[in-house]
Amino acid sequence: MTRTALITGVAGGIGRAVAARLALDGLRVAGIDVVDPRQDGVDFHRADVTDAEQVAGAVRQVLADTGRVDVLVACAGVTEGKPLHATSEREWESVLASNLTSVFLSVREVLPAMIDAGSGVVVTIGSVLHRTAAPGLPAYAAAKGAVAALNRQLAVDYGRYGIVFVTLSPGWVRTPATEGRLGPEGDLERLRESNPLRTIAEPGHVADAVAFAVSPAAALLTGSELVLDAGASVVSPAGLLRDGQRQAMGLPPLGPPR
Repeated sequence: MTRTALITGVAGGIGRAVAARLALDGLRVAGIDVVDPRQDGVDFHRADVTDAEQVAGAVRQVLADTGRVDVLVACAGVTEGKPLHATSEREWESVLASNLTSVFLSVREVLPAMIDAGSGVVVTIGSVLHRTAAPGLPAYAAAKGAVAALNRQLAVDYGRYGIVFVTLSPGWVRTPATEGRLGPEGDLERLRESNPLRTIAEPGHVADAVAFAVSPAAALLTGSELVLDAGASVVSPAGLLRDGQRQAMGLPPLGPPR
């Protein structure tokens, strides 16, 4: 029987890539967003993922259409913020609603169907920024840290029903939204140099990881967080030095850049 995957934030760069990959893998794909992705292979449902009634209505429609939700991929979210002293309560609550409350609402709505089926996979998209910090994103970091904690809690509470929970935490991913934050002064190259693989993730890298996480091969990963940052979060400051600086400090060269 064909499995059904529901993707929130399906119109975003990561959501679109995930939808295309899961459709390619033979899943029936339904998507939720406020913007129609106009994407082949996606049954689109317009809903605000921070609104409980709209999320519930969209999930009810998916279940009416397909009779099942085997996979939920919670991609919805925004990367926004200000330093904490300049953040209003409204701005704080907005970022948490987009990145955390949206996960709560979508997972809550699909759980009864997964419990009845005795199986299911929930993939939440986190971020390395709850492990390593970037300037000016306190609400975002707090929300993504909570997503990882929620993933562990849900794995404990619902494992008895055969439901698997996995968080994928990317570093920088090249999407239209993130590209707009890059300056003209070599930001892209500095990002490449900030990780051992000297590369920057594309949405397809995240989609490939999602495809693995929802496959039978990942059945024992429940409660896990998979970090997708090309090793950036494990690099010490010395690891970012150029070879001339490393030589002056008595460190071995990194080798030729890719």
